Amino acid sequence: MSAKESKQRINLDKIKAEVDKKLKDGKVQEQETQVLKRGTKEYVLTGIPGFDALFEKGIPKGNAMIIAGGTGTGKTIMCLQICNNLASEGKKCLYMSFEESQEKLESHMREFNWDPKKLEDKGNLFIQRLNPFEITRNVEALLAEAKGELMIEAKALILPQDFTPDIIIIDSLTAVASVFISREDSYRIYIEQLFRAFEDIGATSFLITETDQMPTKFSPTGVEEFLGDGVVVLYSVRTGNVRENGIEVLKLRGAKHQKKIVAMQITDKGIVVYPDQEVLGLT
Repeated sequence: MSAKESKQRINLDKIKAEVDKKLKDGKVQEQETQVLKRGTKEYVLTGIPGFDALFEKGIPKGNAMIIAGGTGTGKTIMCLQICNNLASEGKKCLYMSFEESQEKLESHMREFNWDPKKLEDKGNLFIQRLNPFEITRNVEALLAEAKGELMIEAKALILPQDFTPDIIIIDSLTAVASVFISREDSYRIYIEQLFRAFEDIGATSFLITETDQMPTKFSPTGVEEFLGDGVVVLYSVRTGNVRENGIEVLKLRGAKHQKKIVAMQITDKGIVVYPDQEVLGLT
C-alpha cells in the first residue's frame, strides 16, 4: 500500500469513528453519513455456492437486481435460497409473491431442507402473497387523486407494517405487469416509484422476470432493466435429450463481475454455480 493510500485509509477510519460516535449521540448530519456511505461501500453475498465468485466483491448493498429467465430455470429457487441464507445470518428478508401462496413457497423451501418457520419465528423472514389486481386498483386510485402526478407512495402499497427489510424479493414483475394491460403508463409510474421506495429504505432487492429461454429482452417493458442496477440471467436450454443450465451476470452497476455464461445446477440442496465452467453452447 502506498503512503497516499495509507493516509486515505487512516482518514477514512477517523471519519467512520467520528460518525459512529455522533450516531450514538444523535448528532450526525445527513451530509456526513453520505460521505461515510460513499467511502465504505458495503456488499451483499448471497451464500449460493459458486455464485458469489462471479463478483469481484459482491452485490453492492442497496442495488436492485433483475433475476431473469424462462420457465423452469430456477429463479424462484434462487431467490428463496438467498432469503434462507441471509435470513439465517440475521438479515430481515421479505419475499413478496404475486403468484404462489405462502404455504407453497414454504413447501418449496422445505424440499431443500430449509426451515422457513424457524426464520419466520425469529422475525427474519416474512413471506406474503399479494393480489396484483389490488395493486392495480390502488395505483389507479392514487393517480386519480394525485391528478397524474408521479409521486405515489409505493411503500404503502406493498411493504408490510412494522417490518423494514434488508432484502426484498418480488416474484414476479411479469405478474404485476400482466394486470396493467392497456395501462402501461400507470405500470411505468408504479415501477419507478417501487424502485425509488427500495432505494429510500436501503434494501437490496431481487426482482424476478419471466423471459424466453434464450432472451433478448429481460423485463416486461424494458424500463425495469434500465432502472435496475443489475441483471442476472438464468438459462435452461435443451440439447438433444439433455437440458443444460447456465447463469450470467449480464449487468452490474457499481461493481466488477465476470462476463461469461457459466454452468449451474439445481441440486437437492439448492442452486450450485460453477464459475470456472463456461457454457459455450449458450453464447
